[in-house]
Amino acid sequence: MLGDPTVAAVLERAPALGAGEWWLTAGLLFQTAWNGLTGRPPGTGIRDADLSYWDDDPSWDAEDAVIRRGAELFADLAVPVEIRNQARVHLWYAGRFGTAPPAPFRSCTDAVDVFAAPCCAVAVTVEDGRPRLYAPFGLGDLLGLVVRPNPASPAPRAVYEAKAARWRSVWPELTVLPWAPGNPGGRPAPSTYRG
Repeated sequence: MLGDPTVAAVLERAPALGAGEWWLTAGLLFQTAWNGLTGRPPGTGIRDADLSYWDDDPSWDAEDAVIRRGAELFADLAVPVEIRNQARVHLWYAGRFGTAPPAPFRSCTDAVDVFAAPCCAVAVTVEDGRPRLYAPFGLGDLLGLVVRPNPASPAPRAVYEAKAARWRSVWPELTVLPWAPGNPGGRPAPSTYRG
């Protein structure tokens, strides 16, 4: 993942946003891994890069200022970088997904914990010049090309199924497990890697 030029560019430039805690999350990371595992060219199926950050100010104006700085900072990349303050998610989630919002997050990693599927619950930041990986479910599903619903996710069934269908259309090697509310097995302990 870290060898991909878009991943590397986002990780290198993100500190210039001045946003405090930030993480490159989701699609760009796990889909880059899937491309490598399945022998596809870099960038295949990747629509955007998600950059999550934390700011105690949940106002739209504060988030918009960071989004505008990011638009300039990442303008030359192959995919758009979508920047979101995770302190604001509970304010817009219900309107976007038509379901109850999650409880307010306390950090960016709280958001990663409830991504729709464990395979996409990965995030990378840079601390002291070194990448730090956050993977609350480990990397087994990601590396095993398995998509399963996250029972802790507030995402509704339709969101999970639409995402899984799109992913499978690009990466047919994926094993997609059906929606199962209350999916048994519990949540493994978080996995953190520095390297």
